[in-house]
Order: sequence, then C-alpha cells, then structure tokens
Amino acid sequence: MTEVETKCAMIAVIGAPNAGKSTLVNALVGAKVSIVTQKVQTTRARVRGIAMADDAQLVFIDTPGIFTPKRRLDRAMVAAAWGGIEGADQTLLVVDAPSYVAGETTGGQAGKSRGDTDRIIEGLQKANSKAVLALNKIDDIARPKLLAMAQALNEAGVFSDVFMISAKNGDGLRDLKAFLVEKAPQGPWLYPEDQLSDISDRLMAAEVTREKLFLRLHQELPYDSTVETEDWKQTKKGIRVEQTIYVARDGQKGIVLGKGGETLKIIGKAAREELTEQLGQPVHLFLHVKVRKGWDDEAARLRNIGLDVVE
Repeated sequence: MTEVETKCAMIAVIGAPNAGKSTLVNALVGAKVSIVTQKVQTTRARVRGIAMADDAQLVFIDTPGIFTPKRRLDRAMVAAAWGGIEGADQTLLVVDAPSYVAGETTGGQAGKSRGDTDRIIEGLQKANSKAVLALNKIDDIARPKLLAMAQALNEAGVFSDVFMISAKNGDGLRDLKAFLVEKAPQGPWLYPEDQLSDISDRLMAAEVTREKLFLRLHQELPYDSTVETEDWKQTKKGIRVEQTIYVARDGQKGIVLGKGGETLKIIGKAAREELTEQLGQPVHLFLHVKVRKGWDDEAARLRNIGLDVVE
C-alpha cells in the first residue's frame, strides 16, 4: 500500500489595518482563531490558524496590519507583521478593494488604507518578494472598478496570482484555498490534524475579552488598551479565569467600568459566553480594570502580548 505524501505550507497573511485579514483566516480555517472588530490594529501578534484539506495542512499566519508606526507599540506590531513573511512558503496580501478605490480621491481612513497598501507593495518590491493578491470585500464594489484596480495593482510586478474574494460571505474562498493547497510543498504536517491554532487557551481568553471590549467601546477607547489573563484554574465546576483590563489613563477606567460597573458586566458576560462555547465547559470569568500609564512603552508588556521589542 502506497503511503500518502503529505503537504504543508506556511502562508503569511499581510495587509493594511482593517483589510479583513483575520476574517479571511477565520473563514479559511473554518473556526474563529483571530478576533475581529471594526477597530484598526485589533490583531497585535502573529497568530497561526491551521486548516486541513485532504493531505495538505495550511498554516495561516495572521499578522498585525502594516501602517506607518509612530510609537513603540506601533513599531513592534509592524515588525511582527513583516516578520511573518520570513520563512513563509506563500505571502498573501489582502486589500480592502472598496477602500483602496475610494482612497484615490478621498482622505480619511480610505486614504490611509490606500497609502498603507501602496507602501506594503513598495516593501515587497524592495525585498524582491512575490505575493498572492486577494482583493477583499468585492461585494461592495462595482465590477468595472474592481477589474481596473486589479489590472493597476498587477502592474507592480510583485503578484504571482490575483483572487477576488469576500471573506465575509465566502465568495472566491474555495478557489483561493484550492490554489494554496496546489502550491503547498510536500512535507510533514507541523501540527496535529485536529489543532486549529497555536494560541494558548490563556492568551485566547484574553483576546476574546479584548474583542468584546473593543466591540462595546470602539469609539471611546484607544486601541492600545489590553487584557491579560492573570489566573487560570480548573475546578470541578469549570474554569475559573481572572483577567485584568489595562488602560493608559484614569478617565478610561471609568469608561470601561460604566455607571455602576454595568459596562464591565456586559463585556464580561459576552466574553464568558463565547469562552464557554469555545472551551466546551463552564467558564467563571472575573474582570478587573487597572490604570498603567505608558504600559505600551514597557518592553515586558510588549513581550507579554507576543510582540518582539523594536528599538
């Protein structure tokens, strides 16, 4: 009996903030491995999502959005994103197609997104690196504009293939995944067949709470707020989890707590329900809010959320 040759590919997923990278990785894996919010720079560290397709294992490296960094935390996130390309078998550049087109004539977030994408392409050119281009959110853009955009971007000379997709509703994902499987080199799987991510339960729990925090307070709270899992105990009644939400200023603590602690209760309830579903057993979640001024400039804190410190 002939032994089946296995295939395995590391695929770095890069792009500007809010291009839809995490949504795409979750869709390709078939499970939620990265948090998703409408807030830019939600993803901070490289998270690996693992998808199986017959004899092939695809390891997607979901990276932070690449933008022009201003602070130490920003530089660490951008470095983590570019670092995801190193050693990858394929680089997948995800572009928010409607924002990119709108950014040509308008400013604001669309203009920033277009500028960030153009700088990523320039970075690929300088590194003499090839990438697969995934034009995302195609359901929100007219076909003629989409085709013109694809042709213009392809002239950069860094894209080996172009796919038009919607990570949200699944358009084009089957073809993209089949292509990545076809291009995957032969080799042993890096993870067990039933493993969906390399993220630990403790970090996953912190990420889930951070997602609920941003979904509830995305307009009031800066993205540099963070969540840390301080204690994790398995008990007869389930898992007891204690987490601390760190904010940079006293005023932000009041925002997170809400009147009579009501906002924190809502955030905790949403996080607890999702964690209970993900972990398959009751989760007893206890949240605390603390002020740590300048926490994002502390090397230890950067490393604690999975980022390399970049001086």
